[in-house]
Parts: sequence; C-alpha cells; structure tokens
Amino acid sequence: MATQKMPRIDPLTMEVVDLIGTVVARYHEEYEDAAAEHTLTGAQARLLGLLSLEPLPMRRLAQKLKCEPSNVTGIVDRLEVRGLVERRPDPSDRRVKLAAATEEGLRVAHSLRESLRFAREPLAGLSREERVSLRDLLQRMLTP
Repeated sequence: MATQKMPRIDPLTMEVVDLIGTVVARYHEEYEDAAAEHTLTGAQARLLGLLSLEPLPMRRLAQKLKCEPSNVTGIVDRLEVRGLVERRPDPSDRRVKLAAATEEGLRVAHSLRESLRFAREPLAGLSREERVSLRDLLQRMLTP
C-alpha cells in the first residue's frame, strides 16, 4: 500500500495559521467575558445571539451550535426562565416550536454585541478597502 506524502507547510502558512488561532482564542475569551457580565454562559450567549436575528426551531439551533438538540432544550429552558427567550408555534407548521428572543433578550443580545471590542477596535484601524479585502479572503478560506 503506497503512502501519500503530505506537502510540507511553509513557514508563512504556519504563521498565518497561528495568527488565526490567536484571533479566534482572543475572540472566544472576550465573548465569554461579555457573556459572564450578563450572567450567561458562552453557549447561552451564542444561542441568544442567533435568536436575536430570527426565531429558529430547536433542531436548527442545534445544527448552528453544533450540539445535540437535547442540549439546546436545556439552554432554551434556562433562558426562558430568565425571560430572555420564549417558545412559539411555527406559523407554517404548528407541530414545530420556535425559540424566539423576547424584547429583553434582544436588549441583552445587542448589549453583548456592543461589548465585543476586541475585533471592532482593531478593524476600525483598517481602511475600508483593507476590511473588504480581509472579508473576501476569509470568505474564500471558508468556501470549500
């Protein structure tokens, strides 16, 4: 059986990979800190952020959060007790329940987004053209 050689990764590629890892780690750290200021876990904050965009069925939330639907149920339960999320019937299929942010949930989600300065402040130092270029390069990396 022939073994396939993996191409060597050049130093510049490794440096870029390390920088991406550092950016991701700092983003998650700041996100966790922002969530804690609202007495939320990171998972609760991420779910609330998703629901601030649109109501979603539990199964879709689980897909977006890359977790089991039973975990989403627990997170929604805890946010519902706090008055940040509510369950509603799906108007297109009354058998399906949607999770939706309440007015207070929308306020908290907005506050969370506003408190994430890590990315916003350094990006503000880039020109519009640089931000467009960075966005386009990141999108290319994510497109299979």
